[in-house]
Amino acid sequence: MRKPLLSIAFVCCALAVTGAKMLAQRIEVSVPGTAPLHGRLILVISKNDRTEPRMELSENYQSAQGFGVDVEGVTPGKPIVIDAKTFGYPLHSLTELPPGDYSVQAVFNVYEQFHLETGKNVWLPPDKGEGQKWNRKPGNPYSTPVKLHVDAKSPLNLKITLDKVIPPIEGTDQDPAVMAAKDPGAKWLKYMKFKSEKLSKFWGRDTYLGAWILLPDGFDEHPDAKYPLVVYQDHYHASSGPAFLATKPSAEASRSRRGGDAGYRLFQDWTSGRLPRVIILYVQNANPYYDDSYVVDSANVGPYGAAVNDELIPAVEKMYRGIGQGWARATYGGSTGGWEALATQVFYPDNYNGAYAACPDPVDFHAYQNINLYDSPNAFHLDGDFAQIPTAGDRKPDGTVIATAEGEFAFENVLGTHGRSTEQWAIWQAIFSPAGADGYPAQVLDPVTGVIDKKVVAYWHDHYDMAAILKRDWSTLGPKLEGKLHIAVGDGDTYFLNNAVHLLQNQLEATSNPHSDATFQYGPGMPHCYTGGPSEYTMQQNSANWTQRVLPLMADHMIQSAPAGADVKSWRY
Repeated sequence: MRKPLLSIAFVCCALAVTGAKMLAQRIEVSVPGTAPLHGRLILVISKNDRTEPRMELSENYQSAQGFGVDVEGVTPGKPIVIDAKTFGYPLHSLTELPPGDYSVQAVFNVYEQFHLETGKNVWLPPDKGEGQKWNRKPGNPYSTPVKLHVDAKSPLNLKITLDKVIPPIEGTDQDPAVMAAKDPGAKWLKYMKFKSEKLSKFWGRDTYLGAWILLPDGFDEHPDAKYPLVVYQDHYHASSGPAFLATKPSAEASRSRRGGDAGYRLFQDWTSGRLPRVIILYVQNANPYYDDSYVVDSANVGPYGAAVNDELIPAVEKMYRGIGQGWARATYGGSTGGWEALATQVFYPDNYNGAYAACPDPVDFHAYQNINLYDSPNAFHLDGDFAQIPTAGDRKPDGTVIATAEGEFAFENVLGTHGRSTEQWAIWQAIFSPAGADGYPAQVLDPVTGVIDKKVVAYWHDHYDMAAILKRDWSTLGPKLEGKLHIAVGDGDTYFLNNAVHLLQNQLEATSNPHSDATFQYGPGMPHCYTGGPSEYTMQQNSANWTQRVLPLMADHMIQSAPAGADVKSWRY
């Protein structure tokens, strides 16, 4: 889960520049090269020079202006045109751009053709090791920012050439393999590039998972010990994210005399015997639709659930002496990782012995963020007899709305059509939807009008609505999930994710045979990424020691619930 009002802004700006609309406006972009072009041209217009315009396009109401054009087989050198008909965000049309001085930059997000196992051929932006960032993707051509002056009396006629190419990551200090080799914590921290046969078959090309493995202190000194496995779920990180061991405090943390930063405190706790001796696994699973796969099997993104659970994890446990049994595995994560942790435990109930999910993505599609997919006809507004209220997208903890659902979909529609924005709404659609007739994800709602497709929603309900699945399958799932479900969320969650969590709690509290013992914790006024813990914690404290708080809980539950004869001793030295 991520990031961001705009309907009112559209109207205000349109009224302000009525005179300018009478002029023809046109921007031409040329891409050097010889091969036919396939991809998405993204042009960004900014009013400031704080950074390059390509870095300023976002969901937030303070976003720069963007326009997007699909490019299919265009000959290099032939101009790609942005004009009055090109869809834009936050302003819908180039003709609405107010008079003033701007900085302009364009990026060409290169697509490749994938020959899917289903027989469909689709054009998608492959991840190049950057974690699906179109404005940082290696190989993407882009332009040097240029100045633009717009006035109400002259037509806009600008020509841009994409004169640069984003350099590769492989072999640099941004390459995970290079990071692992140079890291001072390499005694504990390992990196594996793992080819998945299941994913390779689905995508029609060799497909890999990246795995960061954090080994327990004393691993080499205790060769007969075997260890539980804890899977940390999160977005793409080039390094191992929170499991990364900072073997010394950062200079900033040292100067502040706070006793070191979070990574260094974890290093101290990890190597001092204060934490259970377990293996922590963090998986990189960026794909052509997003920086994360949600670790489930999907009609559009592929069998990532099987790839991680049936291929990668057994390989990691074999190489690093994992116990390799369900009672000795647990998982945790926040936001996207929170949904993944919960889904992993629900879809693989015998493979795991505990899920700690913080601020999970929507777990009940009655509250798809702030959209009721089941009961509302339109995702972008609520209609009364005399009034229409826009659907809020993001908010501050005090309730201030900083994005609307309509604006967020417009943002993504600039970045890519057919669900190829590589952003949040697009990946949910790619994961949860069936494949459409064209091979791309079936649209759950129209990204321009907001009209909801109830047939697609029905598919979502049956396959990925956690509350609905638990209700439907409780007779078999319930006994397998006792003691395993733990969820925390802030009641001021930035993306309204607390609403779905409350609905899930209501559903589980109504269960019987067995009655669910799932635990829920809500942080009053806390924003996105609240992980639970003592009520006096600040958000910073709440995030900084989450690993140290959940590992002992996981280990204690494993020991208490281990089957007779299980190894609960070799790893407790």
